Amino acid sequence: MPSSDAMYAESELLPLSGLQHLLYCERQWALINIEQQWAENRFTAEGRALHRVVDESPNESHGGMRIVRSLDLRSRRLGIAGRADVVLFPLSGEGPPVPVETKRGRPKPADWDEVQLCAQAVCLEEMLDMRVPQGFLFYGAPRRRTEVAFTAELRQRTESACVRMHELYCAGVSPGPIYESRKCDRCALFDLCRPIAMGKRRASRFVAALLQRSLKSDGEVP
Repeated sequence: MPSSDAMYAESELLPLSGLQHLLYCERQWALINIEQQWAENRFTAEGRALHRVVDESPNESHGGMRIVRSLDLRSRRLGIAGRADVVLFPLSGEGPPVPVETKRGRPKPADWDEVQLCAQAVCLEEMLDMRVPQGFLFYGAPRRRTEVAFTAELRQRTESACVRMHELYCAGVSPGPIYESRKCDRCALFDLCRPIAMGKRRASRFVAALLQRSLKSDGEVP
């Protein structure tokens, strides 16, 4: 893994979209990116359909902006590559581009979407050599754009997530499951992950290990 001031090789770039999976659940990210497992549910299918509509729409100009869709992005500094749903470029040639990410449903209770959008901005900054101060998230349910300022705190959170993603990928081992009904019950990988059964199994092994250690300390087990 490169140091903070080094660059990742092209072959080391990880999917930018994985940042949202990572922040939602590290085990979910690992099942997808390390174990290469995937499953669909209603939420993922709706999200994929929404992105298909965005991707297949043509580029156009409107309101003084050039609207570019499905723009390929990369950052060798963060070690990520992906695609922006929409990037707005001022027709005047003055001013920074503005990334816009489309999401199904409503705003999330945490900053997973903001981090993914910020990563797109960092990619644009590296590719175009200019500062990108803000972007927008467009949610399907309220059908309105939410402005996201790329603050120093959000940028640090994004960089830390990229570092963690590469740490897990280099380790090559999926984290164990931790069952949280609010997250797990909505996850498309629930049946592959088996968080309840696997969690109980881990707890049983832990209790057995404690018992074994206790017996050894009492001299009952050689």
